[in-house]
Order: sequence, then C-alpha cells, then structure tokens
Amino acid sequence: MTAMTSTSIPGVLLAGGRAQRMGGGDKPLRMVDGRTILERVIARLAPQCSRLILNANGDPARFAGNGLAVVPDGVAGFPGPLAGILAGLDWVAAHMPEARWMLSAAGDCPFLPRDLVARLATARAAEEAELAVAASGGQTHPVIGLWPVGLREDLRHALVAEDIRKVTRFTARYKVATVSWPSVPLDPFFNANTALDLAEAERLAALDD
Repeated sequence: MTAMTSTSIPGVLLAGGRAQRMGGGDKPLRMVDGRTILERVIARLAPQCSRLILNANGDPARFAGNGLAVVPDGVAGFPGPLAGILAGLDWVAAHMPEARWMLSAAGDCPFLPRDLVARLATARAAEEAELAVAASGGQTHPVIGLWPVGLREDLRHALVAEDIRKVTRFTARYKVATVSWPSVPLDPFFNANTALDLAEAERLAALDD
C-alpha cells in the first residue's frame, strides 16, 4: 500500500481561507517553532504524495518560496473548502490524468500524521467506500480526506447549482470510511485558527516527533 499511495495520489493543501479570526492574512505562513505552518505541512505530506499543490486565492507570489503550483478557486465568492477541493480535483484531472484519487488537507495543521495517505487509502479500499476522512478525539475532520477525481462534476454541481457549502452535507451522499488517530499526547489534526492556537502550537511542537 505504501508504494501505491506514494506514487499515485497527489495532494491539495487548502489555504483559501481569509483567516478572519487571526485578523486576516495567510494562516499557513504563520511561524511555529522557527518554521511556517505550511513548511511543516509540506514536510509531513511530501513523502506521502506523488505531488502537492496549494489552493489559495489572491496573489500567488506570496507562496512562491514553497515551490508548489498555486491553484485558485474556480467558483467565485469564497464558498469554502469544497471549492478548494474542486479546484484541486480539476487541476489533477488536467495535469495528472493517470491519478484516480486526491488527498485534501488543511494548510493550517502543522502536525499531520506521517501515515495519513496510507491509512486513508487502506480503509477506503477495505470498506469499499467512495471517500475516506480523518478523525481524532471523537471528531471527524472532513476537509482532510481522500477523494476520487471522478467525483468532480458531482461536486461542481453541488457547489454551483445547489449552493452546498458544508463539506459533510456533500459527503453524506456517499459511503465514507472514517479513520481515527489518537489525540494524546498530541492531536495530529490540531489547527491554528487564532493567536492563542499559535501559542499552543509552539508548546505542542516540543512534543512532535
């Protein structure tokens, strides 16, 4: 399974949000223990994915130092993470036509698990599910999951024609495999939404392997 996932599943890092609870700006570019959150995310996921791209809106030059293709939302109005996932699926379909699956991950989670792709792919196949999502501490993380590239037209219709914004409202239409990780001593899906979260991330970085 490891060889299959590392060579055939690309990933999209979702950084399309406007970070309103941090006063604006790009959450993935905030620093945690000497590195940006985005650098930490890339370090975790690059060994697991065949390629990483970044979903972000606005001037892509601010992310130039990370060497990732920057793909904006194709749906106007900042409709949320589903638009970023769709942008990723469209990019993969156009540039990696051999890929059947795509990982989506939040760009503000600095401690993502190193076995994320392998465990999601294994569970999805074992349960014959159409999607797979991550969970920890009794909570699902629907933006961190495995998506079939062939689902993109259904997703586009849901966003454009049905005005669906909530990820779980869309995924409820499909069979979903949920994979849980322990949240102690560190929740691998901890995300930095506020200044207080950044301070907590600094503390957690000392526990991170």
